[in-house]
Amino acid sequence: MTRRESLKRIAAGAAGAALALQRPLSRAAEVSTVKPNFIFILIDDMGWADLACYGSTFFETPHIDRLAAEGVRFTDGYAACPVCSPTRASVMTGKYPARLHLTNFLVGRRWPTNPPILPVKWQLHLPLEEVTLAEALKAAGYATCHVGKWHLNEGKVSQPDQQGFDLTVPKAPNDADKQAAGFTDAALRFIEDHKAKPFFLYLCHHSVHIPLEARKELVDKYAAKAKPGDAQNNPIYAAMVECVDKSVGRVMAKLADLGIADRTVVVFTSDNGGLSVKEGPNTPATSNAPLRAGKGHVYEGSIRVPLIVKWPGVTKPGSTCSVPVSSQDFYPTFLEIADVQGDPKHVVDGVSIVPLVRGAGGLKRDALYWHYPHYSNQGGRPGGAVRQGDWKLVEFYDTAAVELYNLKDDVGEKNDLSKQQPERAAELRKKLDDWRKAVGAQMPARNPAYDPARPSVPQEPPQPKAEPKAKVGGAAKQ
Repeated sequence: MTRRESLKRIAAGAAGAALALQRPLSRAAEVSTVKPNFIFILIDDMGWADLACYGSTFFETPHIDRLAAEGVRFTDGYAACPVCSPTRASVMTGKYPARLHLTNFLVGRRWPTNPPILPVKWQLHLPLEEVTLAEALKAAGYATCHVGKWHLNEGKVSQPDQQGFDLTVPKAPNDADKQAAGFTDAALRFIEDHKAKPFFLYLCHHSVHIPLEARKELVDKYAAKAKPGDAQNNPIYAAMVECVDKSVGRVMAKLADLGIADRTVVVFTSDNGGLSVKEGPNTPATSNAPLRAGKGHVYEGSIRVPLIVKWPGVTKPGSTCSVPVSSQDFYPTFLEIADVQGDPKHVVDGVSIVPLVRGAGGLKRDALYWHYPHYSNQGGRPGGAVRQGDWKLVEFYDTAAVELYNLKDDVGEKNDLSKQQPERAAELRKKLDDWRKAVGAQMPARNPAYDPARPSVPQEPPQPKAEPKAKVGGAAKQ
């Protein structure tokens, strides 16, 4: 079955359901059959500790805190990758970035001279053959809109309108807020125009990514509040966080004004952890403490992110969940909530987190995995990780070294237990290796010309051209 046939099959199922709904129904039954709207708010580089509801005493986030008070807040929510594009690909496909071979941000080029390992030939855009979340929902009758940052295209290839979005708004007026207000304006117009039918809004802010920028009055507000000795004290970044918070508040207010808040599922999260090192003017941006490191690493500060889900009438207001979940889980979750079957041939690595959102059960999943075979701009090294229960193993590909942590006792990953518990470390290392083989992860080869007596200096050489991906059914998406 080709990709086109799969989407037709989904659409046919949705049409059949629509015909069934034409029969006389009681008002209660009619309400129960209305498909919910979905709003997915994705922030760029927001750290796990950057919200008041996650413990920050410097940043002010009353609207996001209210969203958490009305929904469920995940303490162990994860991004699928330490950097942005792979995480975004996992949201759109429900797949691990390793399976997609899309494992770095799309313009990532950093690699040292005299490297011990060689770069992999990774995928430079989201393959057009993938059936995205937008396409699956669109085939089921949803209006779809992408606003803001996409970061999954290679030039004109794989733009949002080629990946299932009816409307795409890549730019908006910039009022020294990285277009946050303008993107929100566009989102509100889409909500207003589609209030009478199910919709999927994917609102992706450029904030709080570098270069940092904000209006002077907001910067001054936080400069007066900042304390030099505090971990979080960047006034520009704080002003950007406030702009994002106001965006969330405006979206929630619009839903209430239109009377559709009770049938709209809202998800708020980030594509990776916060920038905690010097990278350009006015940085570091934030601190992810008590988590270790930040964006660009496989430690918790890079991959653990804020995650809030509000499903009116389902989520218990003000609840928390400590079960580990990840960005590839949104695809099957949305389809289950919308009662959409999806393409049976579309491989999904994620699992539906509906039982957790309902507060009525756990997940049948043994472990979560990460694969990042690249050197990051923030000093991160090629590596992978696996989390099973409270235990997490980190493996570095350039040295073959491993580290073992018990996150329940050591969320800051300060105490490496690999030497004290070699059997557990070996077990998790094998599990990580088996997973890589199962998903076809690309592993960097050893460099035969490597000279350990010479230094390795970071640089950005030409990127190896990506290997072509096989087309589903022999036909590419138009």
